[in-house]
Amino acid sequence: MDAKTKEHLMSIVHNLPESPGSYQYVDEAGVIIYVGKAKNLRRRVASYFVKEQVSAKTRLLVSKIRDIRYVVVKTEADALLLENNLIKQYRPKYNVLLKDDKTYPSIAISQEYLPRVFKTRDRSRRGAQYFGPYSHVPTLYALLDLCRELYKPRPCHKPLTREGVEGGKYDVCLEYHLHRCLAPCVGRQSHDEYLQAIEQCREILKGNVAGVARTLRERMETLAEEMRFEEAGEVKRQLEAITRYREKSEVVSATLHNLDVFYIESDERTAFVNFLHVTAGAVTQAFTFEYKKRLDESDAEILALAVVEMRQRYGSEAREVVVPFPTDLPEDIALQTIPQKGDKRKLLDLSRLNVKQYRFDRLKQAEKLNPEQKAVRLMKEIQRDLALPALPYRIELFDNSNISGEDAVAACVVFEKLKPAKKLYRKYTIKTVVGPDDYASMREVVRRRYSRLRDEGERLPDLIIADGGRGQMEAIRGVVEDELGLQIPVAGLAKDDRHRTRALLYGNPPLSVGMRADSQLFRTLTAMQDEVHRFAIAFHRDRRSRRQRASALDAVPGVGEKTKERLLRSFGSMKRILEATEAQLQAELGMKRGTVLYENLHRAEQE
Repeated sequence: MDAKTKEHLMSIVHNLPESPGSYQYVDEAGVIIYVGKAKNLRRRVASYFVKEQVSAKTRLLVSKIRDIRYVVVKTEADALLLENNLIKQYRPKYNVLLKDDKTYPSIAISQEYLPRVFKTRDRSRRGAQYFGPYSHVPTLYALLDLCRELYKPRPCHKPLTREGVEGGKYDVCLEYHLHRCLAPCVGRQSHDEYLQAIEQCREILKGNVAGVARTLRERMETLAEEMRFEEAGEVKRQLEAITRYREKSEVVSATLHNLDVFYIESDERTAFVNFLHVTAGAVTQAFTFEYKKRLDESDAEILALAVVEMRQRYGSEAREVVVPFPTDLPEDIALQTIPQKGDKRKLLDLSRLNVKQYRFDRLKQAEKLNPEQKAVRLMKEIQRDLALPALPYRIELFDNSNISGEDAVAACVVFEKLKPAKKLYRKYTIKTVVGPDDYASMREVVRRRYSRLRDEGERLPDLIIADGGRGQMEAIRGVVEDELGLQIPVAGLAKDDRHRTRALLYGNPPLSVGMRADSQLFRTLTAMQDEVHRFAIAFHRDRRSRRQRASALDAVPGVGEKTKERLLRSFGSMKRILEATEAQLQAELGMKRGTVLYENLHRAEQE
């Protein structure tokens, strides 16, 4: 930003009123790139220019500003509402963005002579009233089924008019005979009765199920007193349908009436906000919104915007909102409650559960479409939990294997993007250690591997994981850092007394890093530990098997590995080779070689 531009902007800032309002930042193309609200316009806008911005994103925004516009309003609540409307209108580049929810269906009541009640994804029908959208589609169908069972709104799509009904233009259709419609099109249900039924549907969709039930109960009692038992029985059937629906609804307490509940969770890029509307103790509306962050918006800032947005969408006029923490929400909009216990706390916990489930579902959907995204997420978790300087793209694990010091070997497995890179696996025979000394064996192998990689200029790992606890970690760190002068982070996978992974260790001195045993990260690290253990054990078994095959056959001239394998395959064991007759060996190897082998195997007996 040049001096002339800054002077222009500061002249606007100094003349801003100290009143509530909304401000808009404009770029050089005349496009609004950010919309904000303020209790005090001058003080809020000045904060962008008179102090150094900590956030790189905010510094970038300020560098793009070429003009400032503003609108003064009477109250802080008006400023918040105006900000929300302007964001929806202009969709500025640097404002938090509410993701579109066009994929979710709504319920519409059309504006016709005989209105219809139906599911739709198109909310542009003129004059129609919409309820939703519903992220949980079974809830939508349950409400439609309840309306159809109780009031039978016409299911047909015909554009029925007053003139057509009064002029007898229409005929009774199959829906009437199937008891799905009361045929208002031919006057078998009066127009006033039909509109009363639609109004009751509207009350149900608004969430006033308890009010509808109360009206039905009063009507049933009145009919019974008037000895109109058949009509009272029909109303009783409707009341039972309402009761069944309410039993399936999420009921917390009948004393809670007309309040909104909000909960938010977020990460670096996205915020998820759940909204529950409660009427007569029942959750009548529920939805989770997803916001894309543009600057470093706090959860409190996003939640304040979300409260306004959701209440407008759902037509809520509740005077109380339940939230997890205080937000910059004026009392003119609603009273904030932050419950610590009781029924309202249960509702807040339910909202939190909905946010977590929605977030989990979105993550799984994204990972199905892009499997690599899952690996990146887990690597970021490792980087965050261990405070690593870089993403652990390459991880190497070590394990030793021996029996009382015999056939001592070690293995190194390599994971790239958390997937086995088997071409990079390495096996090591312990050369300098005598006896069962795991720490000394680990030091030898690590020294051999990383001195070679260093000297040859090969790629070093981003993280080393020892298949063991503190001792193994210190053995690796001592060689890597103290001897070789390499800065490679070292972690360890500690095991319980049943040899099962129980914790990830990191640091100096090593400390346990908290991980849930049912988390994807814990399962991934356990699988990595199992893989290095499998590879080390397989190498040890192979080496032990080869040593055990080394026998009297090794001292016989002309008997190499292929001949030994052929004899073992034919006779099954060394014992049976020793028990074989000269003729049997000759039949397998030929006259001359068979005789030489027999004489060498039985020389001691002949002497």
